[in-house]
Amino acid sequence: MTLPSLRGRAAVAGIGELKPTRYAEGRTVPHLMLEAARLAMLDARMRPADIDGLLVAPALTGAPVTFASMMAEYIGLQPHYLDIVDTGGASGASQLIRAAAAIATGVCRAVLCLTADALDPSTFYTRGATMMGLPGAEFERPYGPMGANSGYALIAQRHMYEFGTTSEQLAKVAVDQRTNACANPMAIFYGQPISVDDVLNSPLVVDPLHLLEIVMPCTGGAAFIVTSPERARESGHPVVTLLGAGEACTHASITYRVPMTTSPIVESAGRAFEMAGVTPADIDLVSVYDCYTITVVITLEDAGFCEKGRGGPFVAEHDLTYRGDFPVNTHGGQLSFGQPGLAGGTSHIIEAVRQLRGEAGERQVPNCELAFVNGNGGILSEQASLVLGRVE
Repeated sequence: MTLPSLRGRAAVAGIGELKPTRYAEGRTVPHLMLEAARLAMLDARMRPADIDGLLVAPALTGAPVTFASMMAEYIGLQPHYLDIVDTGGASGASQLIRAAAAIATGVCRAVLCLTADALDPSTFYTRGATMMGLPGAEFERPYGPMGANSGYALIAQRHMYEFGTTSEQLAKVAVDQRTNACANPMAIFYGQPISVDDVLNSPLVVDPLHLLEIVMPCTGGAAFIVTSPERARESGHPVVTLLGAGEACTHASITYRVPMTTSPIVESAGRAFEMAGVTPADIDLVSVYDCYTITVVITLEDAGFCEKGRGGPFVAEHDLTYRGDFPVNTHGGQLSFGQPGLAGGTSHIIEAVRQLRGEAGERQVPNCELAFVNGNGGILSEQASLVLGRVE
């Protein structure tokens, strides 16, 4: 079922993003969210009194039960719509969909969406302990899949077996995105180019995934404000509207996904394109979740940018950089921009808005009018797909 009423009914009026750092260095998640919110309000030319909706995502490092109301008080908001949105790495995109629905139905005039995380080296290795208590853990953990690394490695192995995808093809994704990061001073790996050989010679973490194919957790935050297209014009920026949206979830554990090399992106992207009335061929910029190189390959396949099983040859044959014929993750992606918790997923929205506004600087994609964004939670589990467009 599609949601045609959302097409063109809401716009992203303000964006705010912090430069990622490896560790928190004394900063807290509320502090990071507050700073990102301040930047977004400045960008939208809004004050706290103008915001009547708030959506927050939990931090991977932990958040209290009343986190939404706590953040409202901390920022100085008195919203009549607030919630915690948790679809993992898809949370930012899911927030945008819910905020757009609130705007379209008249529930709110302006919704502030927040994601952030603060990485503490003293607790980093205890974060995964809660996974041992998840339903089904006793049936999976004894056989090896202790977390995301092994889950995505399993998918990569299967993709190689079924379709002949190679490590060199996967490495190309990391290399092109690092090139993009080297044009983005905000990226955590800015000024550190890599080659395919560098990727393949980096430590093999879980076969077949190498260190440089795996996202690095870090500290940071991101925020955006959703309002009506009419009100968004007051920001002084070109208006970026939500044209299409779709969500899908078929499993929590990859054990239950058959075939595991096909994701729910088939459904979520299909709904987004249908609502927007466009096809993958119309898209100027692809900004998609990239916790691992294999995630990008499968996303491109399942969203319809290439045939199923042809993702490896597709990324090898195309230039994925900001100056190439098929720009992907022009901010560097999380592999090279950084993954500050669930704000890593939001970074793909922020970059899409920058590109559509024409504010991406050196890495600006010429004539960028339509962007496809995808958020991914769990191990190819929760998916949220967006089509964003610039309104003249």
